[in-house]
Amino acid sequence: MSDTEHPARAAARRSMELVHAKDREGWLANFADDAVIEDPIGRSPLCPDGQGHRGRAAIAKFWDAVIGPNRVLFEIRHSYACGAECANVGTISTVLPDGSVSQVDGVFTYRVDAAGKVLALRAYWEFERMRFFPATPEAARLP
Repeated sequence: MSDTEHPARAAARRSMELVHAKDREGWLANFADDAVIEDPIGRSPLCPDGQGHRGRAAIAKFWDAVIGPNRVLFEIRHSYACGAECANVGTISTVLPDGSVSQVDGVFTYRVDAAGKVLALRAYWEFERMRFFPATPEAARLP
């Protein structure tokens, strides 16, 4: 067993840490110039054409619209790394500006290049299964 963290798992961990720290520039730097984010995969209110957010400018817009205004928390229960990819199984909780919370369960995959930059972040989750919780004092205390 190696003491070195798998490159895709390291990139996924770094991505989540940078989101939690609200470090937009650090998060963007974690991606290759020609990367794509599909979160979720396919057509959705977050990506009406279903083609994903391709390239650094589109990824920056994704941050500004989806991540920046909110607090995003990750609970990864399992992580599987193979080749240049990692699949994380878990729950993402998003605390919205009004204090309400949305939660999705899913599989979140990261593919990296030889430099460890994210080439593709693909999120397998279903809008219809998203859970919503009203604003509460407990939600306000989430990190």
